[in-house]
Amino acid sequence: MDLELSQLVIIIIAGVATGAINTLAGSGSLITLPIFIFLCGLDPQMANGTNRVGVLVQTVVAIFTFRKHGNLPLKGVGWLIAATIPGAILGAWLSTQLPNDALYQAIGFLMVFMLFVIFLKPQKWLKTAKTDSLNNRKPLTLLVFFAIGLYGGFIQAGVGIFLIAALVLMSNYDLVKGNGIKLLLVGIFNIPALIYFQSKGLVHWEYGLLMAAAQAVGAFVGAVFANRFPKANAYIRYLLIVIVIASASKFFGIYDWFIAMLWS
Repeated sequence: MDLELSQLVIIIIAGVATGAINTLAGSGSLITLPIFIFLCGLDPQMANGTNRVGVLVQTVVAIFTFRKHGNLPLKGVGWLIAATIPGAILGAWLSTQLPNDALYQAIGFLMVFMLFVIFLKPQKWLKTAKTDSLNNRKPLTLLVFFAIGLYGGFIQAGVGIFLIAALVLMSNYDLVKGNGIKLLLVGIFNIPALIYFQSKGLVHWEYGLLMAAAQAVGAFVGAVFANRFPKANAYIRYLLIVIVIASASKFFGIYDWFIAMLWS
């Protein structure tokens, strides 16, 4: 691993920030993927695989914190795990079938798509559940979670937003408990995804573990904050918007064009 001090500092700061962001709301991979590609010089497939190391570590830290605060109910969650795991494996496989250039463009378009999702404030439609009756066994629910698992296995970035929406709107969890289950699902379905990427030689462990260590710190802070302030995810929305705009402009060459124009 050959990083300058400034690059090392950026990775650590980004890791702490994304650990907290993923715990509070999701979409932290919209930050880490561009860092692995543009700062560390990894190709898109390697960045996609390496990103899973930090995701797995930070979710484990956050899961224990949510469980400690009693916000991780496990009743009926097995159905959702059974639906997301095969989806994640299929998604991971699909991502390795794309050429790097195609995956590069897919990540760029994803940035733009997620920007619109963030602007729409999906959380404003998520209300506290009014019933203890879970819908985890319904075929439509299982199909939706399979699709979310497929998306998570394919690219990961933004999967937390889709999970929390499905957990509240379809499974009837409240926001805080839904957030805890979201983390559990992400952690579990990323295990087979990470194993698959490693089997293809698409994990840079030094970069991944460095980012993971920083993300673990951020995940702990974010989990404590989320359990004390359930609406904490509102505080990171504007930060995500700025970062996603900057990242998307880089993927589509707008940033480089702008810098070249300034220096011409």
